[in-house]
Amino acid sequence: MTDAPYGDEAYERFVDEPPKRSGRTSFERDRGRIVHSAALRRLSAKTQVMGAGFDDFVRNRLTHSLEVAQVARELGKALGCDPDIVDSAALAHDLGHPPFGHNGEVALDEAAQSCGGFEGNAQTLRILSRLESKAFGPDGRSVGLNLTRATLSACVKYPWRRGEVPEAAGKFGVYTDDLPVFDWLRDGAPARRRPIEAQVMDLADDIAYSVHDVEDGVVGGWFGLRAGELDTAAIHAVARDWYDHTATDDRLDAALERLQEMPEWPTTGFDGSRAERAVLKSLTSALIGRFAHAAEAATVQRWGGGPLTRFGADLEVPTGTRDEITVLKSIAAHYVMQAQDRAGPLSRQRELLLALVDALDRSEGRQLEAEFAEDFARAEDDAARHRVLIDQVASLTDVSARAWGLRLLG
Repeated sequence: MTDAPYGDEAYERFVDEPPKRSGRTSFERDRGRIVHSAALRRLSAKTQVMGAGFDDFVRNRLTHSLEVAQVARELGKALGCDPDIVDSAALAHDLGHPPFGHNGEVALDEAAQSCGGFEGNAQTLRILSRLESKAFGPDGRSVGLNLTRATLSACVKYPWRRGEVPEAAGKFGVYTDDLPVFDWLRDGAPARRRPIEAQVMDLADDIAYSVHDVEDGVVGGWFGLRAGELDTAAIHAVARDWYDHTATDDRLDAALERLQEMPEWPTTGFDGSRAERAVLKSLTSALIGRFAHAAEAATVQRWGGGPLTRFGADLEVPTGTRDEITVLKSIAAHYVMQAQDRAGPLSRQRELLLALVDALDRSEGRQLEAEFAEDFARAEDDAARHRVLIDQVASLTDVSARAWGLRLLG
């Protein structure tokens, strides 16, 4: 398959840059900028499912992002997408997550009500187009990494403002004060439609965390996968409550049965041995291949052999494949994320982030790091100043949030 064709508009940057002589493509440079960003490094100390440092085996946000990038790159390349675009989108997809994962999102959304709320995906766009240090506009303001339109568009999972799509369950991709760059990257795009590169990234994310969270849960002793070990009624309830309210017991039962019929599905208990770890690794590899190949085949059947790029096609994922992914996500959600002994720590994490925002508010910007103190000084109103406080706390890792708590709160 030849390289995917992209029009001139896909290569444009929000602020023009002089030609480079490195021999790399514009999309390769985009990927390099993300790889070398501070925001990506910080993911190594941010929660995936279990807190960073909980166990040497389980994933953190950075290792998860690397795995998503691997899945996305191979699937995107098979469809004719530029592999560096989908790789970049996958590496960047969780940059906006605050300390303590989704639990931290809940806390910061509460703290940010006066300035439009908080959403990790909208924060990702803000980091890429404003907060990360790389390029500046003619007015001296940061434009973040100044990625190409094609790459930045692929990083936006939810291309709409808060409240524009009620069925999105509160998910959105841009804050009001970031609309200039959002409008630029969406120029000429169909309303609320994502480019296929973003769709590939999104599916790769679902595949990676559905498969790897199950692997982490088994290794961590949270649950087993042998017949009769799983509480299917509870898993189905989580599936409908968290992921797909249309999923019926029959569909979910059938999905789990198909997975359990795979030759790689474990039939013995996990004992930590190399042999058992190899069984789990064979399962994760088979599951990733199963899901990616199903999407590739369905997409090629619907849209042809490609190259498939930008808004020229949509990623097709069979309903049965989505049900299988949902079952795996729901297993991990039920046994790990909803575990009773996590309720206390989760509550304390939210209290810490809310207290940090309050402490920074009372300090009137004096406790901010230099880059955020500059933003605070340039902010034009109270809402903009409060957004800077949210940016500061969201930039922290699990570890540094606790350190800031000790320093500011005692």
